[in-house]
Amino acid sequence: MEDFLKLVIATGASFLFLSLVFMPMERVFPAKKKQKILRSNWVLDLCYFLGQYLLWNGLVLMLLNILGNWLDGVMPRDFRLLVGNQPLWLQATEVILLSDLFIYWGHRIQHKVDFLWRFHKVHHSTEHLDWLAAHREHPLDTIYTVGLINLPALLLGFDLEALSILVAFRGIWAIYIHSNVRLPIGPLKYIIGSPELHHWHHDIERDAGNYANVSPLMDLVFGTYSCPPSEPEKVGIKEAFPKSYLGQLAKPVLPESIWKLLIRKRKTDPARVANGCPDEIK
Repeated sequence: MEDFLKLVIATGASFLFLSLVFMPMERVFPAKKKQKILRSNWVLDLCYFLGQYLLWNGLVLMLLNILGNWLDGVMPRDFRLLVGNQPLWLQATEVILLSDLFIYWGHRIQHKVDFLWRFHKVHHSTEHLDWLAAHREHPLDTIYTVGLINLPALLLGFDLEALSILVAFRGIWAIYIHSNVRLPIGPLKYIIGSPELHHWHHDIERDAGNYANVSPLMDLVFGTYSCPPSEPEKVGIKEAFPKSYLGQLAKPVLPESIWKLLIRKRKTDPARVANGCPDEIK
């Protein structure tokens, strides 16, 4: 009970910190000036935030530890010692570049392979981009993404605790590039990722490019860089998708036949029909 209380306090503190950082930025430097802070589906994205901090982050860390322990017994010890004896700045550079390479291709594949897209499109289903929308992510998609980001460090034998600052920075940066902020940075946009790049990744077209995260270098190298001068007119996905938190968690893991059966039962539920309830999972 005491641990859960600490977790709740930490979640509340994180929400307050992120609100104080990003809400003023979104008001002063808005990418879309007419977008309200309490826009539609704000509560849905709050559910994702709470689920991520209270439930799924612990599962992700546990699986990372399992993967790290397994790799400890697979990777040659001499190779890991060689890596560990390098200067810290060189190790950090290697991790950043390899992580960017892994997540670039992993992310690009998510948009190409239907099995991966069924989970990743939860993240793309948001129709309003801001700092809170960054948390809309299916737990299995989070495991895939976080695993890829940290895989180079695990393979090379880096201590994840020693890289905690880098991990935290990547998390904050992921929130920043989704925020409703536009801060043109001139030529630096070819080196540093930004909301103006990532917003176009969320364009309603599934293959809009800009798959990188911290730096767009991989997009430039592999020809998927895109930076039009304006904001995309519409973000989201073309497919019909559930509008509720539980519906969005359930649909990717259920066979289509079972999902259609659930929809059919929901539509013909006498109590819902009598009360005129909207169909939130269609």
